[in-house]
Amino acid sequence: MHMEAVTYFTWLHKELVTVPNFPAWVCDMCGRREFDSRAITWLNTLLNPAAGRSPSRKSRREPGVPSGEQPQT
Repeated sequence: MHMEAVTYFTWLHKELVTVPNFPAWVCDMCGRREFDSRAITWLNTLLNPAAGRSPSRKSRREPGVPSGEQPQT
């Protein structure tokens, strides 16, 4: 097997995403491709809909008070 830059194809919802020059191990005998695991992880991070967003903050509530009800003061 040898490392080669190939085009990676994946579906993101209903859209086909292509990534040129993606690293893959290619078999010298049959041409089978094994995509580099670090590159796959990196791509999944980039394609994640939550990428770049800060974690949402949940509103604080008092213990024992069901969600949606406000405590009486």
